[in-house]
Amino acid sequence: MDPPVDLTKLGPAVARILDPKTPAPLRQMGAKGIAPGLKPHEAVTVIALLAESTDETISKPAQTTLEKLPAPLLMGAINPDLPPGVIDVLAPRYATNASVMERFLALPQILLETVANIAVRASEAVAELIAINEERMLQHPPIIEKLYLNKATRMSTADRLIELAVRNKVELTGIPAFKEAASAIADELIPEPTAEPSFDDLEFQKAEEIAKGIQIDPTTEDTHQIDNSTGEEVVVDKVKPLYAQLASMSISNKIRRAQVGNGAERMILVRDPDRRVAVAAIKSPQAQESEVTRISASRNVCEDVLRAIAMDKEWTRNHQVKFNLVSNPRCPLTFAAKLLPLLREHELKAIAKSKNVGGAVANQAKERLLKKEKADKGK
Repeated sequence: MDPPVDLTKLGPAVARILDPKTPAPLRQMGAKGIAPGLKPHEAVTVIALLAESTDETISKPAQTTLEKLPAPLLMGAINPDLPPGVIDVLAPRYATNASVMERFLALPQILLETVANIAVRASEAVAELIAINEERMLQHPPIIEKLYLNKATRMSTADRLIELAVRNKVELTGIPAFKEAASAIADELIPEPTAEPSFDDLEFQKAEEIAKGIQIDPTTEDTHQIDNSTGEEVVVDKVKPLYAQLASMSISNKIRRAQVGNGAERMILVRDPDRRVAVAAIKSPQAQESEVTRISASRNVCEDVLRAIAMDKEWTRNHQVKFNLVSNPRCPLTFAAKLLPLLREHELKAIAKSKNVGGAVANQAKERLLKKEKADKGK
């Protein structure tokens, strides 16, 4: 357990139950939370420590007990004497229970890392409780990051969290699109906290509900297709309700949906006319390689999206992504030129002959082919 529990601060009965030499029946009673003579916080500490035992006859019943602690035992244990390590094990299990979490979050010994772990799983009500304590969030910015990336956190609260970080000059590296989100809130009015969800909160929730019913497999389908009569890219019928909902939302709302939404949302938002939204979509921690491969070939995404892909070492390990970027006339020349030498000979020939790539890229491909031809003749 990290941090380790200081057993000297607990009663002798605790040490006795935890002693491997103690008779198994007493240790098993401790694992079930029914050992005599223990205070609630001591009983819960015993259960948490026994759950880590290498003896499965002890650890399994302890783990089962941890999952279903009786309410009187749990509430009695949440006090200033409960060890931080035990809180770290226990509290995240109740991240959706506001009444329990209100007591946990009020404990002076709760670790900042524990609060961040809770923020990952928090319900809307618990996220609101965490977001009240600005001092704690500024001490440990990952709490802000986890709340922002948690879909249950209200959109209005997420905006206030970004504003809090910006105001205090805190760089939130755990939010890939932090710069884009920070730029967006500069143009928007940040509302004060309210008991009821705001308009933006409801819009965010509505997008979530619509998105749940729309799944896109980027390996075989897209959210857009080319209209044969006009040659223009249009939204496919399947995603029109989601497209309409996203189009009506604020920039900061779109950016957050781009970060936490599903593949269909990312494939729509990566084409957004606001570059901040488009870049947020490609920077999403949920983005899949198949999505990036498709997007890198698209001529309907902005230059900044292609730049973001080209600068990502993980994505450019994929050879198809390299070829797509070099072949894409919207890819900045600087990046296309760097990737060109990594292509195969037949790919260079295709680019050299293509009328769809930039002239500079085609010429560089021709030059590389000529050099290779001369080198082969010289052998």
